[in-house]
Amino acid sequence: MAERRIEQAGVTLAAEEVGEGVPIVLLHGLTATRRYVVMGSSALERSGHRVSAYDARGHGRSTPAPTQNAYGYPDLGRDLAAVMDAIGVERAVLAGASMGAHTALWLALHDPGRVAGLVVITPAYDPETNDDPDRLARWDALASGLRTGGIEGFLEAYGEPRVPPAWRDTVIKVIRQRLALHDHPGAVADALTAVPRSRPFESIGELGSISAPVAVVASGDEADPEHPLAVGEAYAQAIPGARLITDEPGRSPIAWKGSQLSRVIASVAAAVG
Repeated sequence: MAERRIEQAGVTLAAEEVGEGVPIVLLHGLTATRRYVVMGSSALERSGHRVSAYDARGHGRSTPAPTQNAYGYPDLGRDLAAVMDAIGVERAVLAGASMGAHTALWLALHDPGRVAGLVVITPAYDPETNDDPDRLARWDALASGLRTGGIEGFLEAYGEPRVPPAWRDTVIKVIRQRLALHDHPGAVADALTAVPRSRPFESIGELGSISAPVAVVASGDEADPEHPLAVGEAYAQAIPGARLITDEPGRSPIAWKGSQLSRVIASVAAAVG
């Protein structure tokens, strides 16, 4: 699969595309890269879908934003639209995790004609708590740790993962793997400061205007406390007709399993008229 470079507002976005069929665009989360949505699964392209993925600005092989603060959801949403323009896709099913989910929702609210369907994976944005000083201080500490100490500095600031012991080593391993894939770790540190301060929408009630088919994939708090189950439930309740998909108790989250997640994405693509 050949990588292509897409120019957008002073940023060069690294993207790739594979398969034929209903267009699907994958959007990763903060500190991740394009490989961390369906975790390398090829199920979507094998089942007749045109799958595009790209590294968000400052992440992976994409270049940094022109300024330290240019990582807000309007910036990320316009990048998404630019990627769709560059690959010649007017409407697509958007499947995004965390930051990627909020980016997809930003586009759905600002340019709904471009969104055929949505898979909102482990959302975390809560308008009520977004400006909480303690919450922002934690993100700033992670940014400072990465900027001054690299991966080890980030992990020191992150502290002991708040997950069951059986998943601890996996969480730490994935953090190391994700952070090692960035060409510009300083830009990721900038994003760690800017993204948590940005608002993809002002109130969850705004999601009531979305009319596309939607699935919300929400993980249990024991396995993924950074993405509260209650937030996913609130999104699903606010979006008309949205389907809420949660994990079986004690099992690894669906969001961590590329093949299962791909089936959810394919089901939304199948519902697109």
